[in-house]
Amino acid sequence: MPAKRPPPLADDTRWTAVLARDAGADGRFFYSVRTTGVYCRPSCGARLPLRENVAFHATAAEAEAAGFRPCRRCKPDEPSRAERQAQMVAHACRAIEAADEAPDLATLAADAGVSPYHFHRVFKAVTGVTPKAYADAQRAQRVRQALPQAESVTAALYDAGFNSNARFYARTPQVLGMTPSAYRAGGVDATIRFAIAQCSLGAILVAATEQGVCAITLGDDPEALLHDLQQRFSRAQLVGAEPGFERLVAQVVGMVESPDTGQALPLDIRGTAFQQRVWQALRDIPAGSTASYAQIAERLGAPKAVRAVAAACAANPLAVAIPCHRVVRSDGGLSGYRWGVERKRVLLQREAAQEESS
Repeated sequence: MPAKRPPPLADDTRWTAVLARDAGADGRFFYSVRTTGVYCRPSCGARLPLRENVAFHATAAEAEAAGFRPCRRCKPDEPSRAERQAQMVAHACRAIEAADEAPDLATLAADAGVSPYHFHRVFKAVTGVTPKAYADAQRAQRVRQALPQAESVTAALYDAGFNSNARFYARTPQVLGMTPSAYRAGGVDATIRFAIAQCSLGAILVAATEQGVCAITLGDDPEALLHDLQQRFSRAQLVGAEPGFERLVAQVVGMVESPDTGQALPLDIRGTAFQQRVWQALRDIPAGSTASYAQIAERLGAPKAVRAVAAACAANPLAVAIPCHRVVRSDGGLSGYRWGVERKRVLLQREAAQEESS
């Protein structure tokens, strides 16, 4: 199924993009110049034409059908720089994923035909992580997939590309959240305490390991929340209604009502290197404030990784504690929220009201 094109821009908006040489508008339209007979991308660095000499076109083919030839400077009939960079990084990602041992930076750069410095900078800008971090995440994913079926933990580690047990075990808490043997057994040796309560947003489930809170989920059906926890930790020892755990649950519920209480909560955060960077950026957004997905990507030094930021927000397992509800669209509108857009709206309204009264 072909990708759905974004809605066309108004001519005034298009002209503003041309004046700003906005690379973000490349591919959304092209403009032609009557006096030169050429058509360009919005980001073209050529001298700006007069507005009365400019016409806009949805595609390069449309501009050529109108009798214009492609600009020799921005080459609008060829893949854009951003597209070329995305293709280069995608090719490198596939190479990393397919390799038994992660290729080093020099090898990846040579394969792409660029310098190691340039490759490293572009890779991080597109994906949000360095090539090494991406390779580490891929090996960790291989371990998670291999452990349940492997003959031994050591076999799984070496099959995933770790050259030594010590190197992997040093990163075990971030990769698995528990010992490899426990993960291999479906979490059978892990003890996870949990409780389900009611708050102003409906049912809330709180679960914690010895390291800290590993799940905060919201919903209308308490049974569905418990089923989700059981699926995530299929063979862990789940302990419910344990004496003393109510204090932690009350602290989490208090976060729903008063977001400023969340910073002292101990968290057991598990995710890829990029997800953890996004989640930390979300925790840095003050209560009562919002940020767009694009702004988060910019703060991470990866302005092109907007979709990856959105995916990390969607994968957040800790509602409110990692405040993905504070991330909005660039126009300020509310986009999808794992626990329902209406809950997102209520949380933001509550935080804004608290800021006004403080």
